[in-house]
Amino acid sequence: MSSGKSDQAFRTITEAAEILDLPAHVLRFWESKFKHIKPMKRGGGRRYYRPEDINLLLGIKHLLYSEGLTIKGTQKAIQTNGIKSIAKLGTNIVTDKNSRYSKPTTAEIGIKSNQWPSRLQRER
Repeated sequence: MSSGKSDQAFRTITEAAEILDLPAHVLRFWESKFKHIKPMKRGGGRRYYRPEDINLLLGIKHLLYSEGLTIKGTQKAIQTNGIKSIAKLGTNIVTDKNSRYSKPTTAEIGIKSNQWPSRLQRER
């Protein structure tokens, strides 16, 4: 997270969206779909994401965009494996766009890939 802030600093929704390379409205939508995404809200309803929120969001993004899970499948993965394992996915992802992206494997974080169907299995 190279915005000049400490890694432990809270992030606004704009900063979080930049880290995740997603539009801010996607983060707001995910808040409505994933009950574990609970950024702090201050005066005027401004959202502030903790580092653990960012890691969880990165893990959710990985499951949705890289693993090809649906929202319902991702919700089930969170329920089955727990938010800590999904957030651990996020901690393994390099967020610096200049660095090489090293996609973590589900085995590296202790999630069995057979705990959710692959995209090909769902389409059959």
